[in-house]
Amino acid sequence: MRHGPHFLLVAVLFVAPLWTFAGAQTEPFHFLNPDALAKPTAGYSQVVEVTGGKIVYIAGQVAQDRSGNIVGKDDFRAQVQQVFENLDAAVKAAGGDFHNVVKLNFFCAESVDPSLIRVVREIRDKYVDTAHPPVSTFVVVKRLVQPDWLIEVEAVAVVNK
Repeated sequence: MRHGPHFLLVAVLFVAPLWTFAGAQTEPFHFLNPDALAKPTAGYSQVVEVTGGKIVYIAGQVAQDRSGNIVGKDDFRAQVQQVFENLDAAVKAAGGDFHNVVKLNFFCAESVDPSLIRVVREIRDKYVDTAHPPVSTFVVVKRLVQPDWLIEVEAVAVVNK
């Protein structure tokens, strides 16, 4: 009987991880659209719940290449594409991929024709899981820091540790 507590400790150390593995989710987060809130119609989720992993904050990305040169001056589509390529590179550097992005904040210059917002959705949808899109906020601003920038997007991702 002297060894009883040691056996229990060994059982907990070896069996508990199996319980965790058997019930583990594939992602350290899940998306919700509660009935108490309006159902999103523009390709975003209302709520994301983080259940594990590490949170990664990605600074606002603009249409600059790795050398700092603007990509797509006066070309909204080209700028949005570069922004998403930059976001993709950033989340990969943190050990994830774009499916780990749980939040996107868009800042668009007011000089952009509002009909071009569809371009943002079109390009975004090539990167995100459209069945469970990130929670998102889209803000129109007077202008961005550099007048040639038309859009800036920041992100939050949750990646496995």
